[in-house]
Amino acid sequence: MNKWTRLSIEYANQRSYLDDLFQVYPTIPDGIREINEDIWTEVEKSFKKKDNNLLIRNLLQLNLFPIKDSYIAYLKRDNSAIDRNPRTIN
Repeated sequence: MNKWTRLSIEYANQRSYLDDLFQVYPTIPDGIREINEDIWTEVEKSFKKKDNNLLIRNLLQLNLFPIKDSYIAYLKRDNSAIDRNPRTIN
């Protein structure tokens, strides 16, 4: 494996990768998608509690995330990234 690829993978798994990446490449949502009504109740509960971690976890259960964002695939693959990147989640 390439040295830089290995270092990038290690960095992504151990640090606030998305928070740091956002500083370089901020994302701007460009469209809102339909929301699955079956999960919406849990989304509302976590929103009212102001529990951003739970809110994101609930939103990730939807087939399509409500907004288009390049970080969603990363968060779906690595749930621990939610805890490691609090600024991005908030």
